[in-house]
Amino acid sequence: MINPAPVTALGRAHAAWGESIPAWIVVLAEECDRTNQGAVARRLNYSAALVSNTLNNKYTGNLTAVEQAVRGALMAETLTCPVVGQLASDACLNHQRATWAPHNPQRIAFFRACRAGCPHSRLGDGHDR
Repeated sequence: MINPAPVTALGRAHAAWGESIPAWIVVLAEECDRTNQGAVARRLNYSAALVSNTLNNKYTGNLTAVEQAVRGALMAETLTCPVVGQLASDACLNHQRATWAPHNPQRIAFFRACRAGCPHSRLGDGHDR
């Protein structure tokens, strides 16, 4: 008899990642089980499909950026931003993705800092998202 597929996000993640499942994947799966995958995806500013592929260890994109989003949004991880000091790591990604806005001094400061050698910037490394 074939075992049925795991019915929880955490079960799917454990099945896909095995013994090497990272802690942030566990947190992501637990939040999907607590709420739902769509709500978690919106919170992370990603699609539900990306969350599903990540949980199933099938995402082929920039997993480091997804990890950073999960750590900021779901694990309250912060980093030191040259513009505002302590900043949630998912907010850092969102500021990096923001377009130029000449009417907003803070957005200008983020835009410039994110593109001027900030150690947290993912821009220019081929993994802009």
